[in-house]
Amino acid sequence: MAAYTLPEGFTEFDMFTFGTALLVGGLLGFFLNAISIVSFLTVKEMRNPSNFFVFNLAVADLCLNINGLTAAYASYLRYWPFGQDGCGYHGFQGMIAVLASISFMAAIAWDRYHQYCTRQKLFWSTTLTMSGIIWILSIFWAAVPLMGWGVYDFEPMRTCCTLDYTRGDRDYVTYMLTLVLLYLMFPAITMLSCYDAIYKHFKKIHHHRFNTNMPLRVMLMCWGPYVLMCIYACFENVKVVSPKLRMVLPVVAKTNPIFNALLYSFGNEFYRGGVWHFLTGQKIVDPVIKKSK
Repeated sequence: MAAYTLPEGFTEFDMFTFGTALLVGGLLGFFLNAISIVSFLTVKEMRNPSNFFVFNLAVADLCLNINGLTAAYASYLRYWPFGQDGCGYHGFQGMIAVLASISFMAAIAWDRYHQYCTRQKLFWSTTLTMSGIIWILSIFWAAVPLMGWGVYDFEPMRTCCTLDYTRGDRDYVTYMLTLVLLYLMFPAITMLSCYDAIYKHFKKIHHHRFNTNMPLRVMLMCWGPYVLMCIYACFENVKVVSPKLRMVLPVVAKTNPIFNALLYSFGNEFYRGGVWHFLTGQKIVDPVIKKSK
């Protein structure tokens, strides 16, 4: 067995603990999102424009689960076995998944607003166009560091890779603040405004079909601390922050696919019936949306 040196600030137990957390979170998220994806593909009644957004969210989250499982594998090895180029590709793949996942959460909020409030029908042409744009933009912005605007490098544990926030140079600052604007603030504002309108509609008809606070709250709970650290790195030396804390934050962020599956697939009244049909063979009648008076 080849010799290896533990990363600074980490013990054998730390490596095992973080690896286990990534493994458990990755497997659970993978399992839940795989059920969501296969259900959509196999149950004909599920295949409609609105559910296609949920399907794409599950695909993006499944990709993030694979990214986390790769990190878990490397954590058990105690070193990164895929070289510097593999690190870049790992960061690139993970960034695509994150950007697409957050974008589809905003798209679902927009669709739900029209579904419940305006009663405007979503057409396949709109859904396919929006989904295509989301994936293309996610790939573009994730590829930017590969072209020199920002750099993908190792996390403190050196068993997974992401945007190198320790540099704090002009390239990192401008790239990170652009991402925060486009992929955190804009989606968050979209979700806030849409779910606030849906809440007012539910209150008007005296029928709250789901908790409108949960989607945005969960997204910010998972990604907020990590993004705050990345913003802090734009202005201060982030290396003064404990390496263990800098690893805890991305591990927490990688639990987002689990919550997304529970919220958008298993907790979605228009999607969970298809999942139940896939798992049990029993059909569930789609719910009817009440009109506001």
